[in-house]
Amino acid sequence: MVRPIKQGRAERMSYSHINEVIEVPDLIEVQKNSYKWFLDEGLMEVLEEVSPIRDFSGDMELSFVGKEFDIDNPANTIEQCKEKDCNFAAPLKVKVRLLNKRTGKVEDQDVFIGDFPIMTEHGTFIINGAERVIISQLVRSPGAYFDIIHDKSDAFLYTSQVIPNRGAWLEYETDANGVIYVRVDRARKFPLTVFLRSLGIGSDEEIRDLFGDEKFLTETIAKDPSHTREEGLAELYHKLRPGEPTSLEGAESLLNGMFFDPKRYDLARVGIYKLNKKLSLASRIKGHKAVSDIVTDDGEVLLKAGEIITSDKAWEIQDAGINEVYVYPITKIGDTDRISDQAFKVIGNARVDCDKFIRASFSAKELKGFDISETPINEMVRTTILRNIITEVRATAKKTEYAEKLMEALRAQVTELMPKHLVIEDIISSVSYLLGLQYGVGTRDNIDHLGNRRIRSVGELLQNQIRIGFSRMERNIRERMNAASDEEPTHPNQLVNTRPVSAAVKEFFGSS
Repeated sequence: MVRPIKQGRAERMSYSHINEVIEVPDLIEVQKNSYKWFLDEGLMEVLEEVSPIRDFSGDMELSFVGKEFDIDNPANTIEQCKEKDCNFAAPLKVKVRLLNKRTGKVEDQDVFIGDFPIMTEHGTFIINGAERVIISQLVRSPGAYFDIIHDKSDAFLYTSQVIPNRGAWLEYETDANGVIYVRVDRARKFPLTVFLRSLGIGSDEEIRDLFGDEKFLTETIAKDPSHTREEGLAELYHKLRPGEPTSLEGAESLLNGMFFDPKRYDLARVGIYKLNKKLSLASRIKGHKAVSDIVTDDGEVLLKAGEIITSDKAWEIQDAGINEVYVYPITKIGDTDRISDQAFKVIGNARVDCDKFIRASFSAKELKGFDISETPINEMVRTTILRNIITEVRATAKKTEYAEKLMEALRAQVTELMPKHLVIEDIISSVSYLLGLQYGVGTRDNIDHLGNRRIRSVGELLQNQIRIGFSRMERNIRERMNAASDEEPTHPNQLVNTRPVSAAVKEFFGSS
């Protein structure tokens, strides 16, 4: 029997004998939602990233504090755009605030950026009268990935990649002689210990105390020409910037800019989630045998020596703030478990469940009114920062104010608690993970598995392109600030040159 059915907004005739029990999904919903995210959140993220822009003296400061995009009132309809060979677009304005610290004057102005294309209800754009579609990309998901490969002599080689959403790649690899090398952003490789020294783990003794007396580290130290932090920084700069004169300040600035600057390095939320999942202490110690009693700072014994660490117990250990555990690795050979007699030190990336850690640190009465859902915390947080917050609240607030003050502190320090860039604990944990692979502590990853891929859709692609335009604009604004004279008043629209942003948008939609 022929009957009408709804497919999206269209009504079609169905000749099937069996009724459709599931509605046909909206196949362009992903595109439309992604574009909506860009307008609601993605564009403001870029504006917040580049703000504030300061001149070299620090006396003048320019910030982007808002946006206006009148999507409901385009200059032309879709039909008119097709007839006139023009873009279906609406004006985009940003609110710019200029602060002159010398005079104390604050001035706000709306600056016209340009006409920004509007997505039609079909998930397309009208560019120069032609209907165009932005194809989503399938890319490697940000996170940490580890693998074990065989070389020609059938020896095991261990590799790792820490991939950001935006920024420099960090790669580890071992050779047949047991030396661990590092590559930063696909540049020349150098011994791992050079990198560790540049991060502040300066001497051979500090490296061995941190990771244990591992054969890989012994071989790497023997290959390392540096012996102190200063020598490590100099060697790092020489490898990453060959031919340039070496300076410690330049090396520190280069290292911080590559991995610890949120403007240049971004793991994105998916990368933070995958990194925390991979490098967490709990995921690596479960299923192994404890070497000694595992005790909290308060003296509570969570696990006795010789016991097998279950998944629940592993998370209890991690959420107690413990970040280092010695285990006897247990590996499966067929149906039997083989327990190693060589202890291995597992180092996590110092993250805890914020709600559980706080509730374990205060009584229920002290936390009356505390609700983690009323804060921006939606991932595991850095243990050191959370401990500092708890210590400060205890020292400065009354017991009846603990809940309120904790929530205020969590909101104020959300970027420190959940950084989108790497921190030193992540790098130390990734090295520990690589060392653990030889003992069977940790798992190898298949980078081509779809679970390690993600969709980069139109909203994110647009955000990346807009970011390029605003970074060019930022340099231009800073140059104009430095050239501005003290005698003549300076207004925001005199500093902002919108051409880099409008050019970036045209380049994105104009490319095939």
